Amino acid sequence: MPRALLITNPAAARTDARALTAVREALRHAGWTVEVAATAKAGDARRLAVRGREEGFDTMLSYGGDGTAMQIAAAIAGTGIPLGLLPGGTGNVLAGNLRLPRRPLAAVRSILRGTAVQVDLGAVDRSDGTHYFAVCCGAGFDAALMRRTDSAAKRRWRRAAYVRAALLSLRSVTSARVRITIDGVDTVRDAAMVLVCNCADLMPPFLRLHRDIRPDDGILDVVGMRADGMWQSVAAFFELMQRRAPARQDQVWYGRGTSVTITVEEGEPFPAQLDGEDVGTSPLTARVLPGALRVFVDPDTSPVAPGGGGG
Repeated sequence: MPRALLITNPAAARTDARALTAVREALRHAGWTVEVAATAKAGDARRLAVRGREEGFDTMLSYGGDGTAMQIAAAIAGTGIPLGLLPGGTGNVLAGNLRLPRRPLAAVRSILRGTAVQVDLGAVDRSDGTHYFAVCCGAGFDAALMRRTDSAAKRRWRRAAYVRAALLSLRSVTSARVRITIDGVDTVRDAAMVLVCNCADLMPPFLRLHRDIRPDDGILDVVGMRADGMWQSVAAFFELMQRRAPARQDQVWYGRGTSVTITVEEGEPFPAQLDGEDVGTSPLTARVLPGALRVFVDPDTSPVAPGGGGG
């Protein structure tokens, strides 16, 4: 009989008492033992997951957004304890990349009939410890955009809040001279944004990057974009939407590796983010942890096959 710790974020956009009760009852009806723990302040999800790990829970369940899920993932990375995702936040980008249902009760049904697969995580060491990401980290325009999209806007507009903020910011996009070091090899380019990706979809299912980006191949994919002003930004976006490496790699360019460092050579450091969470400024160094996280997926829709994780 599985013993699960269900960590919920009441501040997330779509969590409510009735939905939580339905989720808990569905799991108990299937024979699971479920303990519910709610977050109250920043960092609680990770602390609760550490406590659950130490108390021997078989499974962790995240009912909230990507921030809640990644705090839990940080606590169980490399332990083999599986994570179940019950979307309840603004973006739910990791759940979208794994093709999980957006409704929590449907996600529970997927967990009950599904299996846990291994996916990679990215790790970034900062002054306050190691941070993790499952979808992408980045420096530049993307991180600045996330900084200026406040919680009230996200609650009201959901993912459209990011789109609105991006459209309003296109005129101010500027590039700087950036050094990107991939597995020890330096490349210097002008860039407004550099992403380090573990998953392909930034806004599932609408905004997909390179078609070969996978969360279970043991590799981080680098996507850089050069743009200054509105029209170059629009042109770069359409180049990005080709979802493949262009022949010239002029405004959008790609790289791959297991360790990536982003450093601004000229000008102010770029703001930096991990799965939408502000982590200060560049320089930023990310490394891949192959197969570090086990996560429940629906076998009928999952892009990750059982046994994956670190190609």
